[in-house]
Amino acid sequence: MRAQDSATAQTAIAVPVAPGSGRPATGRGSAARAGTLQAALGVTAFSLTFPATAWGLEGFGPWSLVAVRTVLAAVIAGGCLLALRVPFPGRRHWVGLAVVAAGVVLGFPLLTTLALQTSTTAHAAVVVGLLPLTTALFSALRVGTRPSRTFWVAASAGAAVVIAFTVQQSGGALTNADAYLFAALLVCAAGYTEGGRLARVMPGWQVIGWALVLCLPVTVPVAAIALSYEPVQLTAHSVTGLLWVAAGSQFVGLVVWYRGMAAIGIPKASQLQLAQPLLTLVWSVLLLGEHLTPAAPLTAAAVLVCIAVTQRARG
Repeated sequence: MRAQDSATAQTAIAVPVAPGSGRPATGRGSAARAGTLQAALGVTAFSLTFPATAWGLEGFGPWSLVAVRTVLAAVIAGGCLLALRVPFPGRRHWVGLAVVAAGVVLGFPLLTTLALQTSTTAHAAVVVGLLPLTTALFSALRVGTRPSRTFWVAASAGAAVVIAFTVQQSGGALTNADAYLFAALLVCAAGYTEGGRLARVMPGWQVIGWALVLCLPVTVPVAAIALSYEPVQLTAHSVTGLLWVAAGSQFVGLVVWYRGMAAIGIPKASQLQLAQPLLTLVWSVLLLGEHLTPAAPLTAAAVLVCIAVTQRARG
């Protein structure tokens, strides 16, 4: 992976420059398109997380579901790391990996799972609506990115549209689950920002892989204790939900997401998540039988416009 990164950098210097453009004819453009596609695939995987969690909660308690999903994801990641004989990360990366583990591996799944015990997936999608803007803020503080004013206006507008839509979907009433959701928002934004920074110096799949493996001393005993106290009912829905949040959301989705962030930058990649609440609502209709209002197409169009503006605004 490092050799590939190095080769990419050299190619960017060697490729011909398009007349009058001042930029390479290929290279950066294709890399940006590939990064956007990877980030979009990550968003698609994440959009299934809440419906899959709702399925998982049909047969598992919240602590069991989170602990078991993390252990399963760590087994997958650890197997990949062992098979490819990836060396243990240097000490300078340990703090960053700990932030990723605390925010993305443990904090966000646990807090949102606790919220989904009493909240609908539509209401929980408020978190995802706020996450892109919060991630961009964390990025500005942590890695010194300075997006343009146009970027911030479009990002704020997109977040406002998504929040208005999701709150309207939930009837406009705030619940006790909101405390979990807002806490999840903060820890996940921190984990995304740190993971995106680390993905610039190591492959993205190794970032989430090592974060998952480093959590095993915590998640294994927690899983054993939770399974002994919380009732378990294995059904098609609960098993499918568990497997998806473990393999799809917790590992594969984060792999392509971090690769995308490394390629196109944390702020721009985070804005693709503005579409995630709407995708989640679509899955909620198809998988959970929830109903959408006529406002959904208008909201989708407004969000797509905001995404287009943020992708074209210089960071």
